[in-house]
Amino acid sequence: MATIISLDPRVTRMEIGVDSAQEAVPKNALDQFQTFEVFHQQKRGAHHVHVGSVHAPNSEMALVFAKEQYGRRGQTVNIWVVSTDHVLTMRGEDADVFETTPEKKYRDVAAYMVRNKVEAFKKSQKEGGDE
Repeated sequence: MATIISLDPRVTRMEIGVDSAQEAVPKNALDQFQTFEVFHQQKRGAHHVHVGSVHAPNSEMALVFAKEQYGRRGQTVNIWVVSTDHVLTMRGEDADVFETTPEKKYRDVAAYMVRNKVEAFKKSQKEGGDE
C-alpha cells in the first residue's frame, strides 16, 4: 500500500496509508477558510510590511482577524489583507529575467565624478578672482 507524501515532513513520517482507489474530493466552499496575506503599517507615511497570514471565510473577517492577530502588539496605524489567490509570483525557472549587464556604472554615483567638476569649477573661479 502507498503512503501519503506531503510537503510537511511530519505527515510523511506518520506513514499514513492511501487507498489508490480513493479519489481526493475537494472540500465544500465554506468547509475550508481562504488564506489572506496581512500587511501592516507602523506609522503614517511608512511602507506596509508583510507580517503574516490569516484564515478567514471572507475579506471582512480577515481584516478583523488580522487586527486581532497583528494589530494588538506594537504600534499599527493601518492594515491591509489580500487574498493569497490574488498574489502573483514568478516561477523559479524565470529567474533569468533579473539577469542584466554587469556594467552599470551610470547607476553608481561615483561614475559621474560631479565632485571633481565642482572642485575644478571652484578652482577656476578662485584663479579668475585673483587676477
